[in-house]
Amino acid sequence: MPWDNASWIDALGYAASLSVLATFCMSTMMPLRYIAIASNVLFAAFGYFDHIRPVLILHLVLLPINIIRLAQIRRLVRDIGPGHSASQFINSLVPFMRERRLDAGQVLVRKGDLADRLYYLVKGELVIEEIGKVVGPGSIIGEIGIFAPNQRRTATVRSKTDCSLYELTEIKVKELYFENRSFGYAMLQLITTRLLENQEARQNLDQVA
Repeated sequence: MPWDNASWIDALGYAASLSVLATFCMSTMMPLRYIAIASNVLFAAFGYFDHIRPVLILHLVLLPINIIRLAQIRRLVRDIGPGHSASQFINSLVPFMRERRLDAGQVLVRKGDLADRLYYLVKGELVIEEIGKVVGPGSIIGEIGIFAPNQRRTATVRSKTDCSLYELTEIKVKELYFENRSFGYAMLQLITTRLLENQEARQNLDQVA
């Protein structure tokens, strides 16, 4: 028996609902955006044919938003190649990060605090107090704590001068880590380099003492 009008509209609604369920199963952003776009199209069609205006309007609004976000993610992934460093990758993310300013002498993070942010220093100088190390513009701060097993800060960082920074949440950092292999590899290199530098700085301090 052929489907009547109501049957195929119901099927369209079920397909749209399944696409929403699929978005919750996505572990990375790009596939999630693709499924979300498909969901918007299905729900917009369902709303149109079943004469449900709120559903139609909502998904017509969400569709371009998801398309724009997908284009941004694709552009970021395309622009970052294997030869890029973590700082170059972070620099490309600055438009999507939140700006933060510090006055001279202000504490950015304290040892033992929860590591829920990664920082990119744009202007000024910061001091890693435990080892007396000064870092300048272009430096990434806080990456070790984010990937540490207990996710705690391993040192106190204070501003030596007035500073301008951008911050990225721990969730977004890990999302990028799993989304883009180049970024993950660059972060691994950065953490390894930072640990070796910190070890060398501590040894120099011990020798001076």
